[in-house]
Amino acid sequence: MSLRRLAHLSDIHFGGEHVDAVAAVRAWIAEHRPDLTIITGDITREGAPVEFAAARKWVHSLASDFLIVPGNHDTPYFNLAHRLFRPWKRYETYFGPLQEAAVQRAGVAIAPVNTARGVQLRANWSKGAITRGQAQRAVKALAAARPGSLRVVACHHPLIEMIGGPMSGKVHGGRQAAETFSCGNVDLVLTGHVHAPFALPLPGGDGHTWAVGASTLSIRERGVPIGFNSVEVADDCVTITALAWSGSHFEPWRTWRIDRRLQGHPGAGAG
Repeated sequence: MSLRRLAHLSDIHFGGEHVDAVAAVRAWIAEHRPDLTIITGDITREGAPVEFAAARKWVHSLASDFLIVPGNHDTPYFNLAHRLFRPWKRYETYFGPLQEAAVQRAGVAIAPVNTARGVQLRANWSKGAITRGQAQRAVKALAAARPGSLRVVACHHPLIEMIGGPMSGKVHGGRQAAETFSCGNVDLVLTGHVHAPFALPLPGGDGHTWAVGASTLSIRERGVPIGFNSVEVADDCVTITALAWSGSHFEPWRTWRIDRRLQGHPGAGAG
């Protein structure tokens, strides 16, 4: 049985990061050598250049390949003109162009999707949005993955609300996208935003598409420990371990074991 490991981080909020916990994550990655580190948005606090510079320096110091999608805090917080007309200029300056192409690593295919917006036709611009086209393109990109690959979507906002969560994503188009991913045989949808870890099945499909959220690595706690997820991918299951900061190290806080859909299921492993 082959085993792969992903590190799933979110909401580091450089400029308001938990300095000791962020240093400990770097050490954990150096020790455990995940096949890929996935950061699901809000890598900065206010989208300031100094925050992006610190984030880039830290990310490039990791002993792991990485994939990052932006979050709502990665737009310029105080510059309305930039947020209106160039919301991702700073992000792209430091981390390169936004991408939708799937990334393949060690039996895992990941499609990045941007659910953050600079502005929206509603008062709370921090909430998420996803279009039908974005969801369909992600499914199409993952359908081309190598047979047997775990198919993962990475975005910032949870598409459905976490039960008892400390805040909401209220994603425009979220439920429709969740059903598109379920019917498209996506295995995991990795997210952040709510600063709390969770694992929930998404509606539609065969019941084997799960939403997985990570905690925060910032000082902005919301009733649950600071932390991140270790995702272990085996041939028959995925084990999500939410690791919590104890004050000196990370330790398991909650674990979910998710059975993978059978490779013989229609559409599973097709490429």
